[in-house]
Amino acid sequence: MRYMLTYDLMESIRVTNQWLGASTRAMCSYPALGLVANPMFQMAAAWGEVTERSFSRMVARPDWEIASVPGEDGRDHLVSVDTIVERPFGDLIRFKVQDRAPTGRNVLLVAPMSGHYATLLRSTVRSLLPDCDVYITDWHNARDIPVSEGKFDVEDYTLYLVDFLREMGPDTHVIAICQPAPLALAATAYLAEMDPDAQPRTLTLIGGPIDPDAAATDVTDFGRRVTMGQLERYVLQRVGFKYAGAGRMVYPGLQQLNSFMAMNAEKHAKAFTDQVMRVAKGEAGDHDKHNTFYDEYLAVMDMTAEFYLSTVERIFKNREIARNVFAVNGKQVDMGKITTVAVKTVEGGKDDISAPGQCVAALDLLTGLPEGKKASYLEPNAGHYGIFAGKSWRNNIRPLVLDFIDANAGSNVVTMPVGKAAGK
Repeated sequence: MRYMLTYDLMESIRVTNQWLGASTRAMCSYPALGLVANPMFQMAAAWGEVTERSFSRMVARPDWEIASVPGEDGRDHLVSVDTIVERPFGDLIRFKVQDRAPTGRNVLLVAPMSGHYATLLRSTVRSLLPDCDVYITDWHNARDIPVSEGKFDVEDYTLYLVDFLREMGPDTHVIAICQPAPLALAATAYLAEMDPDAQPRTLTLIGGPIDPDAAATDVTDFGRRVTMGQLERYVLQRVGFKYAGAGRMVYPGLQQLNSFMAMNAEKHAKAFTDQVMRVAKGEAGDHDKHNTFYDEYLAVMDMTAEFYLSTVERIFKNREIARNVFAVNGKQVDMGKITTVAVKTVEGGKDDISAPGQCVAALDLLTGLPEGKKASYLEPNAGHYGIFAGKSWRNNIRPLVLDFIDANAGSNVVTMPVGKAAGK
């Protein structure tokens, strides 16, 4: 019960700060105060606006905001988001481009379950849609999932990917970004042995911790320093009474956000102070650079306790993927069973979360895969975010990934040239 009270206390603090921001903004925006020759009221109203928006975003689920994409015919084609497979802990969704013929590139984006929604990959989806038929794993917020739905750990995550790949069929090209890269590799190996006809054509792993010990970062150091007992005692809580998942043990998104913010506290403090000044001067916009970034960054979701703990213990501490001893439902998954799926790794030279060396380690595990079906790429000046959503992704990595997909498409001939639909 004390964990439920702690969870509700965190939510109460968030609501209180949201209320303080809204109240300050309202009280300092009365027209009569415009007669007072003191900028204090404008500054206070601006602080209230930024504060209210910041704390309200923490429990909001962002929208995809992808209305249309340009087509080769010169028209903008409407995009609908359709659910293909619906499950308690996550869905397989498709971005359906209306009135457009299939591109020949069926791409499954495997989104991280690391505290943010799949919309974190919105810009990645946008960049791929003109040239690909895009699907993505849309993970649900654990606080909204009733306890009666049971557990969800790394093995369940892997089996979800297996089911999604079976649904999409063999002409699928998987792009796994960051945290799910090891599990996407495991799901592919599972299919290679259990259901070879459902294997994807290609697997692209971007900035994932296949072998966390290959290159140390703050994330891997944290995994070594903290014991599992400490994690269970100090970071897990039970969902409070406000949500459908009341009583479920979770790693709260608000706690994860606090850790994110603490890593670059000075940078975030300056960003918020600067935004208050812009609002006070009337220079801020609803979709300016600051709001576009923080509306997504602050929107966090809870992870199930078992998924968080099993990720830390099995992927980082025990290195089960790196040592090729990962098991699903008691059956070991052998990466050496992958013999036909082309695999490419992508790393960022300035990635401080999954440092260079961690992801490319996957290729050494693929003992049954011909060297001609292995590829790797290092983007020298890219950080973690840049390798899947920034300028480095758009200009350098994305074209290479699409070329890799086309080169290993087999009989599934692609008729749309890379970049043509995107106006490149």
